Amino acid sequence: MSDIVRPRLRDLGVDLSEHLPTGPHNAITDVPGVRVGHVTLPPGSDRTIRTGVTAILPHRGNLYEENVHAAVYTLNGFGRATGFEQIRETGVIEAPILLTNTLSVGAVFDAAVRWMLLRNPRIGDDGPSVSVVVGECNDSYLNDMRGLHIQREHVWEAIDNAADGPVTEGAVGAGAGSACFQFKGGIGTASRVIPDDCGRYTVGALVQTNTGLRKQLRVLGARVGRHLVKDDDNLPGKPPKTPPGSIMIVIATDAPALPYQLARMARRAPFALGRVGSTCESGSGDFAIAFSTTPRLPAQPKQPHARLEVLMNDAKVLTALFTATVEAIEEAVLNALCKAETTVGRDGHTLRAIPIDRLKELLGLV
Repeated sequence: MSDIVRPRLRDLGVDLSEHLPTGPHNAITDVPGVRVGHVTLPPGSDRTIRTGVTAILPHRGNLYEENVHAAVYTLNGFGRATGFEQIRETGVIEAPILLTNTLSVGAVFDAAVRWMLLRNPRIGDDGPSVSVVVGECNDSYLNDMRGLHIQREHVWEAIDNAADGPVTEGAVGAGAGSACFQFKGGIGTASRVIPDDCGRYTVGALVQTNTGLRKQLRVLGARVGRHLVKDDDNLPGKPPKTPPGSIMIVIATDAPALPYQLARMARRAPFALGRVGSTCESGSGDFAIAFSTTPRLPAQPKQPHARLEVLMNDAKVLTALFTATVEAIEEAVLNALCKAETTVGRDGHTLRAIPIDRLKELLGLV
């Protein structure tokens, strides 16, 4: 990797906020309490390993003892995602959300369960078991995925080092080896704040991209991908034959949304992907996870019949949340694309970074 700092989308002068401002960091961590941690392999220069782990924690407390409302949505099910059925049934998340590569889902699940067991003596004893959410993208074009390089310590480090504030994007964590419209992609994030008359809630999105064909890419509605494909005719080789695209989408909000309202937010994810040009190929795994940080739901409530604040079915508020969701996901995908650097992986396979100057030219920014 180079020392050159690549820009986010807004650094180019592109503002995707049609209606809503961003939070202070334009990241999922703008939702109070949400933290993100990455571990990127390898720490050295082994180009056969291009993978990692990303952890998303909804709050600073013990998730097993204080669950949060959640929902999931499967856009296209050609992938591996653990814990989805229990969330559909119970409407809560009770452990950190983890992202990694396809063949490491089992290892990450095992490590996350062990992390939870160390901190929760009640699990499997006088308390229920624990359900961990692990999602994935196929990074085998760059990464020696068969090597199963993700180990327990990598998962624990990603969780333990999770922090609020700015989120590192691009070829990091679970996105270290993944693509985006056949360029280098990875992790991207963005946020939106809905106005005071709708509750002034924040919606944040984080994505692990591996989605799209170069010819499909759209930015601000402009079909820039077509021109970038033509540019390839003047370069050695053709766009890489990356595995069929996938994407993991995590949506967070501090609005006190109930599971069915979060499910409605998650179901807006396809609108965001359509804006950037993705059609969700037959062989892609495309999943959305949405959660609310408030209220927290005590596993052993001291007041069994305590009343909780909930979000009313106000059409104005819900529409604002839906708009925020679509805008945040769209910008998160494009941030992943802009921030990722050209990366060389196994067997010399290379994913080029999208050419920023050419992108600006195509968008009429120069």
